[in-house]
Amino acid sequence: MAETAPSFGAELKDGFRPVDNWVSNGIQWLDEIQQFYRERAAIEKEYSAKLIGLARKYHDKKAKKSSNLSVGDTPALTPGSLESASVTTWTTQLSTLEMRAADHDKLAQDLTNQVAAPLGYVAGKYEEIRKSHAEYAGKLQKERDSSYGDLKKAKSRYDGVCQEVENRRKKTETSFDSSKQKAQGAYQQQLGDMRIVKNQYLISINTTNKMKERYYHEYVPELLDSLQDLSETRVARLNSLWILAAQLENGMLAKGVQQMQHLSNEIPRNEPSLDSNMFIRHNVTQWQEPFDMVFEPSPVWLDSDEMATDPNSKTFLRNLLVKSKQDARSLKGEVDSKRREIEGLKRMRRNIRDGKEKRDEAELVRGTFALQEEMHALERRRLAAEVESSTITSAVGDLSLGAKNHNFKSETYKVPTNCDLCGERIWGLNAKGFNCRDCGYTCHTKCELKVPAECPGELSKEEKKKVKTERQAAANVTPVYENPTVNGSSDRTSLSRQDTMNSLSSGYAASAHRSVSGLSRPAEESIPESNSPSTPAPAPKSTTIRKNRIVAPPPAAYVSSSGPTSDAGSKSSEPRGKMLYPYQENGEGEVSVDEGRDIIIVEPDDGSGWMKVRTTAGAEGLVPASYVEVLPSLTAAASTSERPTSTYSSSSASLAGSTTAPKKKGPAVAPKRGAKKLQHVEAMYDYTAQSDAEWSMSEGDRFVLVTRDQGDGWAEVEKNGQTRSVPANYVQDV
Repeated sequence: MAETAPSFGAELKDGFRPVDNWVSNGIQWLDEIQQFYRERAAIEKEYSAKLIGLARKYHDKKAKKSSNLSVGDTPALTPGSLESASVTTWTTQLSTLEMRAADHDKLAQDLTNQVAAPLGYVAGKYEEIRKSHAEYAGKLQKERDSSYGDLKKAKSRYDGVCQEVENRRKKTETSFDSSKQKAQGAYQQQLGDMRIVKNQYLISINTTNKMKERYYHEYVPELLDSLQDLSETRVARLNSLWILAAQLENGMLAKGVQQMQHLSNEIPRNEPSLDSNMFIRHNVTQWQEPFDMVFEPSPVWLDSDEMATDPNSKTFLRNLLVKSKQDARSLKGEVDSKRREIEGLKRMRRNIRDGKEKRDEAELVRGTFALQEEMHALERRRLAAEVESSTITSAVGDLSLGAKNHNFKSETYKVPTNCDLCGERIWGLNAKGFNCRDCGYTCHTKCELKVPAECPGELSKEEKKKVKTERQAAANVTPVYENPTVNGSSDRTSLSRQDTMNSLSSGYAASAHRSVSGLSRPAEESIPESNSPSTPAPAPKSTTIRKNRIVAPPPAAYVSSSGPTSDAGSKSSEPRGKMLYPYQENGEGEVSVDEGRDIIIVEPDDGSGWMKVRTTAGAEGLVPASYVEVLPSLTAAASTSERPTSTYSSSSASLAGSTTAPKKKGPAVAPKRGAKKLQHVEAMYDYTAQSDAEWSMSEGDRFVLVTRDQGDGWAEVEKNGQTRSVPANYVQDV
């Protein structure tokens, strides 16, 4: 009965290091054998005396490495005087060599060209392949340790968010009536995040356990089997070269026919598996598989290993389930394709062994190993997706059935866009998010898995606008929360999005346009009474003003077909104005005017930043144009908006209002006429203002340049004493 072929993966388990050292010794041994043939070729000319000395020399070397070559560096069982089949064969060859007494020049040349050189070639290739095995083993171990580390991070993140939930709960108990609702909202929001983090932690546990199982039962065994195969391939190749050397000697040396024939008969007995069997017998040890990972409850919150199933959590799980199913299906096909390629290479290798094909077997070994590495990477991703799907399905069922998932695609927004889920602005120079191809639903990247699967299907442009308005209104509704539970185990509280865009804690408005404090708010936009009382916005500071901006659109994409919007208002026969700030004359030709005084504009701003005015008392003089609000004519006064209190907001808190308005102070005054040559710019394209912080302009309009593009795509320009923003790539210097 034939003996079962040995398998390092099945017998040695996590024994990569001793196997790798053993295979390395065998490959390094090829260099010694190569050197042996080269030295032998040089010594052949010195006849039998030196030939016998060479044989004895390598007898000694073999004796020193017999144990290492047979059973490795650190065997579990000492071999005693036993030697592996390869070492025994090598001993037979050295003994035969001692009986040689004659040599020949041609034999020396043949041994060098046909034996020594191929040995060096295959030794280099096998060593390179062995190093790739070692690198891959390190990579597998690193990925395993990384998986363990990710699990620890997930556990730490879960403990942290649980502690934060507990802190928020305690805060609701100590909050006063005025802030209790806000504290409850923050608590419920944190509670939802905690449940999501918990689910991610549970999923991470299952994924880590599965990865660990694959590591010890598939990846490492396959790696060990591959090293075993490399060693046996080396032995097979070594046998072929030994046979070749023996045949050369047999043909060239008539007197050594009997000795060489004996050697030729002994070498085939050195089956590659014999060395492997001996190595296994002397290196088998007891091995204990590491325990599976289990859920570790947080010391302050949720001691259950059950997944959260509240509506928000189910929405997240549903979206994650759909994504995981899609990934698992696509990756399964890729894994099967790689597996078929590997089987094809293995068939080629069998044909080479049988003499049916003539190819470089080392290259096939390299290709097989590379494909196995790629397949394992795909298999790990597929396994993670399947574990996620099975974990979610076992906990809450197949939530993907009947779901109307959005057809999301990645999108980079170049215009102000709000998330339809949380209502917040999608910010950034590269404002990336997702957009549904069918219904136009927009969301942050972070909100993608939280979006309910309620896509109404493909909508027209008008329907998308209507649905967009409804979604934004729903996203900005402040929910009313019930009293929080003590330990967070109840799911009865319905979580909804708090309108943080208009709250006092936010520096941005809920509108899709950029918010600028001091400019009049459109009539249709109002602030909910529950947020904060309406108070006058503070006047701008004299220091550098911070403005919330978006990236300017490219000219080709946002060119307005309509004419420019007039910002100066209707002109009367005598232009009128009103002082926004008090001004005290500082030089000749100027006039002092108090805040709120009506004035008559004698000479409008010519681009210098100053205008000549006449007060009601009849005094004439220059005042900064930025201190004056140009009033419309009497016929159009009834339709004008409330005048702005400042040009730009100096802080995010001014957007929500404040209870105490600071003392007004005018903006920085421009140089007087003739003091400095102003820089003008001219519009190259038509542009329609998207908010009150921008100028509308037509091609050819001129402005005074205040501030160039600071990296956000906008430039500040002045016109009629008012400074606003325009896209920097829409204007050019004149």
